[in-house]
Amino acid sequence: MSFQTELFGTEKPIIGLLHLKPLPGDPLYYPGGAIASVADAAKRDLEALQEGGVDAVLITNEFSMPYQKRVSAVTLAAMGRVIGSLADQISLPWGAEAIYDGDATMELCAAVDARFTRCMFTGAWAGDLGLIDRDFAETMRLKSALRLDDLKLFHFVTSEGEVYLNDRTTAQIADSIMFNCMPDALVVGGEAAGRGPSAELISSVRDSASSVPIVCGTGCREETVADVLSRCDGAFVDTCLKRDGRFDAPVDAGRVASFMAAARAAREE
Repeated sequence: MSFQTELFGTEKPIIGLLHLKPLPGDPLYYPGGAIASVADAAKRDLEALQEGGVDAVLITNEFSMPYQKRVSAVTLAAMGRVIGSLADQISLPWGAEAIYDGDATMELCAAVDARFTRCMFTGAWAGDLGLIDRDFAETMRLKSALRLDDLKLFHFVTSEGEVYLNDRTTAQIADSIMFNCMPDALVVGGEAAGRGPSAELISSVRDSASSVPIVCGTGCREETVADVLSRCDGAFVDTCLKRDGRFDAPVDAGRVASFMAAARAAREE
Protein backbone atom coordinates (compact mmCIF):
# COMPACT_ATOMS: atom_id res chain seq x y z
CA MET A 1 0.00 0.00 0.00
CA SER A 2 1.42 3.41 -0.99
CA PHE A 3 0.95 6.71 0.80
CA GLN A 4 -1.86 7.45 -1.67
CA THR A 5 -4.36 5.23 0.12
CA GLU A 6 -3.76 7.04 3.40
CA LEU A 7 -3.77 10.51 1.83
CA PHE A 8 -6.46 10.14 -0.84
CA GLY A 9 -8.47 7.14 0.31
CA THR A 10 -7.64 5.16 -2.84
CA GLU A 11 -4.58 3.68 -4.50
CA LYS A 12 -5.48 5.32 -7.81
CA PRO A 13 -6.73 8.85 -7.08
CA ILE A 14 -8.26 11.25 -9.55
CA ILE A 15 -6.82 14.64 -8.67
CA GLY A 16 -8.86 17.47 -10.14
CA LEU A 17 -7.02 20.66 -10.98
CA LEU A 18 -8.39 23.99 -9.82
CA HIS A 19 -6.99 26.57 -12.24
CA LEU A 20 -6.85 30.03 -10.70
CA LYS A 21 -7.81 32.86 -13.04
CA PRO A 22 -5.11 35.41 -13.97
CA LEU A 23 -3.64 37.01 -10.87
CA PRO A 24 -2.36 40.53 -10.15
CA GLY A 25 0.86 41.00 -12.10
CA ASP A 26 -0.09 38.46 -14.79
CA PRO A 27 -0.34 39.80 -18.36
CA LEU A 28 -3.84 38.32 -18.66
CA TYR A 29 -5.12 39.97 -15.47
CA TYR A 30 -7.95 42.01 -16.92
CA PRO A 31 -8.11 45.82 -16.65
CA GLY A 32 -9.89 46.79 -13.48
CA GLY A 33 -9.61 43.23 -12.19
CA ALA A 34 -10.14 42.35 -8.56
CA ILE A 35 -8.62 39.52 -6.57
CA ALA A 36 -12.07 38.97 -5.05
CA SER A 37 -13.33 37.96 -8.50
CA VAL A 38 -10.52 35.41 -8.80
CA ALA A 39 -11.47 34.02 -5.40
CA ASP A 40 -15.15 33.83 -6.33
CA ALA A 41 -14.37 31.88 -9.52
CA ALA A 42 -12.12 29.54 -7.55
CA LYS A 43 -14.89 28.89 -5.03
CA ARG A 44 -17.31 27.95 -7.80
CA ASP A 45 -14.79 25.58 -9.38
CA LEU A 46 -14.02 24.04 -5.99
CA GLU A 47 -17.72 23.42 -5.37
CA ALA A 48 -18.06 21.73 -8.76
CA LEU A 49 -15.02 19.50 -8.22
CA GLN A 50 -16.19 18.44 -4.77
CA GLU A 51 -19.80 17.96 -5.82
CA GLY A 52 -18.64 15.86 -8.77
CA GLY A 53 -16.64 13.58 -6.49
CA VAL A 54 -12.93 13.91 -7.31
CA ASP A 55 -10.56 12.33 -4.79
CA ALA A 56 -8.38 15.41 -4.31
CA VAL A 57 -7.77 18.92 -5.61
CA LEU A 58 -4.56 20.60 -6.80
CA ILE A 59 -4.69 24.41 -6.93
CA THR A 60 -2.42 26.00 -9.56
CA ASN A 61 -1.75 29.39 -11.16
CA GLU A 62 -2.63 27.95 -14.57
CA PHE A 63 -3.49 31.29 -16.16
CA SER A 64 -0.28 33.06 -15.12
CA MET A 65 0.89 32.78 -18.72
CA PRO A 66 3.57 33.13 -19.91
CA TYR A 67 4.90 31.28 -16.88
CA GLN A 68 7.82 32.65 -14.89
CA LYS A 69 10.87 30.54 -14.22
CA ARG A 70 11.07 32.31 -10.86
CA VAL A 71 7.56 33.04 -9.67
CA SER A 72 7.14 36.61 -8.43
CA ALA A 73 6.22 37.60 -4.90
CA VAL A 74 2.93 39.14 -6.03
CA THR A 75 1.87 35.83 -7.61
CA LEU A 76 2.59 33.90 -4.41
CA ALA A 77 0.84 36.54 -2.32
CA ALA A 78 -2.22 36.44 -4.58
CA MET A 79 -2.31 32.64 -4.55
CA GLY A 80 -2.09 32.66 -0.77
CA ARG A 81 -4.93 35.18 -0.60
CA VAL A 82 -7.20 33.07 -2.81
CA ILE A 83 -6.33 29.73 -1.25
CA GLY A 84 -6.88 31.20 2.20
CA SER A 85 -10.39 32.23 1.16
CA LEU A 86 -11.10 28.60 0.16
CA ALA A 87 -9.70 26.92 3.26
CA ASP A 88 -12.98 26.58 5.17
CA GLN A 89 -14.73 25.11 2.13
CA ILE A 90 -12.22 22.44 1.12
CA SER A 91 -13.39 19.02 2.28
CA LEU A 92 -10.91 16.95 0.24
CA PRO A 93 -7.17 16.37 0.43
CA TRP A 94 -5.61 19.24 -1.47
CA GLY A 95 -2.33 20.58 -2.71
CA ALA A 96 -0.90 23.67 -4.37
CA GLU A 97 1.62 24.40 -7.11
CA ALA A 98 3.37 27.54 -8.36
CA ILE A 99 3.94 26.37 -11.92
CA TYR A 100 7.57 25.84 -13.02
CA ASP A 101 9.15 27.02 -9.76
CA GLY A 102 9.94 24.33 -7.21
CA ASP A 103 11.25 26.75 -4.58
CA ALA A 104 8.22 29.04 -4.84
CA THR A 105 6.00 25.96 -4.67
CA MET A 106 7.63 24.99 -1.37
CA GLU A 107 7.10 28.47 0.03
CA LEU A 108 3.47 28.47 -1.10
CA CYS A 109 2.81 25.04 0.40
CA ALA A 110 4.32 26.14 3.71
CA ALA A 111 2.12 29.25 3.79
CA VAL A 112 -1.16 27.50 2.98
CA ASP A 113 -0.54 24.13 4.68
CA ALA A 114 -0.87 22.06 1.50
CA ARG A 115 -0.56 18.29 1.84
CA PHE A 116 0.94 17.49 -1.56
CA THR A 117 2.31 19.20 -4.63
CA ARG A 118 3.75 18.51 -8.06
CA CYS A 119 6.30 20.39 -10.13
CA MET A 120 9.14 20.09 -12.60
CA PHE A 121 11.56 19.83 -9.70
CA THR A 122 14.62 18.47 -11.49
CA GLY A 123 16.66 18.65 -14.67
CA ALA A 124 17.68 21.16 -17.32
CA TRP A 125 15.15 21.90 -20.06
CA ALA A 126 14.79 24.17 -23.09
CA GLY A 127 11.58 25.49 -24.59
CA ASP A 128 9.45 28.57 -25.20
CA LEU A 129 10.41 30.03 -21.82
CA GLY A 130 14.13 29.67 -22.51
CA LEU A 131 16.46 27.55 -20.42
CA ILE A 132 15.01 26.06 -17.25
CA ASP A 133 17.69 24.82 -14.87
CA ARG A 134 16.49 23.28 -11.62
CA ASP A 135 18.54 23.05 -8.42
CA PHE A 136 16.72 20.33 -6.54
CA ALA A 137 19.37 20.12 -3.83
CA GLU A 138 18.46 23.65 -2.77
CA THR A 139 14.75 22.94 -3.14
CA MET A 140 14.99 20.01 -0.75
CA ARG A 141 16.99 22.07 1.73
CA LEU A 142 14.27 24.71 1.58
CA LYS A 143 11.65 22.00 2.17
CA SER A 144 13.59 20.88 5.22
CA ALA A 145 14.04 24.42 6.53
CA LEU A 146 10.31 25.06 6.20
CA ARG A 147 9.59 21.81 8.09
CA LEU A 148 7.48 20.40 5.29
CA ASP A 149 8.27 16.89 6.45
CA ASP A 150 4.91 15.42 5.47
CA LEU A 151 4.48 17.23 2.14
CA LYS A 152 4.29 14.69 -0.68
CA LEU A 153 6.16 15.57 -3.88
CA PHE A 154 4.96 14.44 -7.30
CA HIS A 155 7.86 14.85 -9.75
CA PHE A 156 7.31 15.46 -13.44
CA VAL A 157 9.63 13.30 -15.53
CA THR A 158 8.28 14.69 -18.80
CA SER A 159 7.31 18.17 -19.97
CA GLU A 160 4.55 19.37 -22.27
CA GLY A 161 6.54 22.22 -23.78
CA GLU A 162 10.25 21.59 -23.21
CA VAL A 163 12.94 19.11 -24.18
CA TYR A 164 15.44 17.65 -21.76
CA LEU A 165 18.98 18.86 -22.43
CA ASN A 166 20.65 15.50 -22.81
CA ASP A 167 20.04 12.33 -24.75
CA ARG A 168 18.88 10.09 -21.91
CA THR A 169 15.59 8.28 -22.25
CA THR A 170 12.68 9.12 -19.97
CA ALA A 171 13.18 5.78 -18.24
CA GLN A 172 16.82 6.65 -17.56
CA ILE A 173 15.78 10.05 -16.20
CA ALA A 174 13.25 8.35 -13.93
CA ASP A 175 15.92 5.94 -12.73
CA SER A 176 18.30 8.74 -11.76
CA ILE A 177 15.51 10.75 -10.08
CA MET A 178 14.74 7.69 -7.99
CA PHE A 179 18.38 7.39 -6.92
CA ASN A 180 19.16 11.08 -6.37
CA CYS A 181 15.92 12.82 -5.44
CA MET A 182 13.75 10.55 -3.28
CA PRO A 183 10.43 11.32 -5.02
CA ASP A 184 7.13 10.31 -3.45
CA ALA A 185 5.59 9.79 -6.91
CA LEU A 186 6.42 10.38 -10.57
CA VAL A 187 4.18 12.15 -13.08
CA VAL A 188 4.30 11.12 -16.74
CA GLY A 189 2.63 13.11 -19.51
CA GLY A 190 2.34 13.16 -23.26
CA GLU A 191 4.20 15.21 -25.83
CA ALA A 192 1.78 18.14 -25.59
CA ALA A 193 -1.11 19.41 -23.49
CA GLY A 194 -4.11 17.13 -23.83
CA ARG A 195 -2.12 14.16 -25.08
CA GLY A 196 -1.65 11.19 -22.81
CA PRO A 197 1.56 9.22 -22.33
CA SER A 198 1.96 6.09 -24.41
CA ALA A 199 1.64 2.66 -22.86
CA GLU A 200 5.28 2.02 -23.75
CA LEU A 201 6.44 5.17 -21.96
CA ILE A 202 4.49 4.35 -18.81
CA SER A 203 5.83 0.80 -18.81
CA SER A 204 9.43 1.94 -19.21
CA VAL A 205 9.12 4.45 -16.36
CA ARG A 206 7.49 1.86 -14.12
CA ASP A 207 10.36 -0.54 -14.79
CA SER A 208 12.75 2.15 -13.51
CA ALA A 209 10.62 3.32 -10.59
CA SER A 210 8.58 0.38 -9.38
CA SER A 211 8.63 1.47 -5.73
CA VAL A 212 6.64 4.72 -6.14
CA PRO A 213 3.28 5.56 -7.75
CA ILE A 214 3.36 6.47 -11.45
CA VAL A 215 0.64 9.06 -12.11
CA CYS A 216 -0.71 10.24 -15.47
CA GLY A 217 -0.14 13.96 -15.90
CA THR A 218 -1.94 14.74 -19.16
CA GLY A 219 -4.60 13.49 -21.52
CA CYS A 220 -6.81 11.48 -19.15
CA ARG A 221 -10.44 11.79 -20.25
CA GLU A 222 -13.67 9.99 -19.45
CA GLU A 223 -13.32 7.72 -22.47
CA THR A 224 -9.69 6.86 -21.63
CA VAL A 225 -9.73 6.75 -17.83
CA ALA A 226 -10.20 2.97 -17.64
CA ASP A 227 -7.13 2.41 -19.81
CA VAL A 228 -5.14 5.06 -17.91
CA LEU A 229 -5.92 3.51 -14.52
CA SER A 230 -5.01 0.06 -15.81
CA ARG A 231 -1.48 1.39 -16.39
CA CYS A 232 -1.08 4.29 -13.93
CA ASP A 233 -1.58 4.83 -10.22
CA GLY A 234 -3.96 7.75 -10.64
CA ALA A 235 -4.26 10.85 -12.79
CA PHE A 236 -4.26 14.62 -12.70
CA VAL A 237 -7.32 15.81 -14.63
CA ASP A 238 -8.31 19.28 -15.74
CA THR A 239 -9.69 20.53 -19.07
CA CYS A 240 -12.05 17.62 -19.71
CA LEU A 241 -13.86 18.49 -16.46
CA LYS A 242 -14.69 21.99 -17.69
CA ARG A 243 -17.79 23.16 -19.50
CA ASP A 244 -17.69 21.90 -23.11
CA GLY A 245 -14.15 20.65 -22.45
CA ARG A 246 -12.73 24.15 -22.92
CA PHE A 247 -9.54 25.18 -21.13
CA ASP A 248 -10.83 28.66 -20.28
CA ALA A 249 -14.28 27.54 -19.07
CA PRO A 250 -15.43 26.91 -15.49
CA VAL A 251 -15.53 23.41 -14.03
CA ASP A 252 -18.78 21.57 -14.78
CA ALA A 253 -20.03 19.45 -11.86
CA GLY A 254 -21.96 17.20 -14.24
CA ARG A 255 -18.88 16.45 -16.32
CA VAL A 256 -16.93 15.77 -13.12
CA ALA A 257 -19.59 13.35 -11.88
CA SER A 258 -19.68 11.52 -15.21
CA PHE A 259 -15.89 11.25 -15.28
CA MET A 260 -15.77 9.97 -11.71
CA ALA A 261 -18.43 7.36 -12.42
CA ALA A 262 -16.16 6.00 -15.15
CA ALA A 263 -13.14 6.18 -12.83
CA ARG A 264 -14.91 4.33 -10.03
CA ALA A 265 -16.03 1.65 -12.47
CA ALA A 266 -12.44 1.27 -13.63
CA ARG A 267 -11.35 0.93 -9.98
CA GLU A 268 -14.16 -1.60 -9.46
CA GLU A 269 -15.73 0.44 -6.68
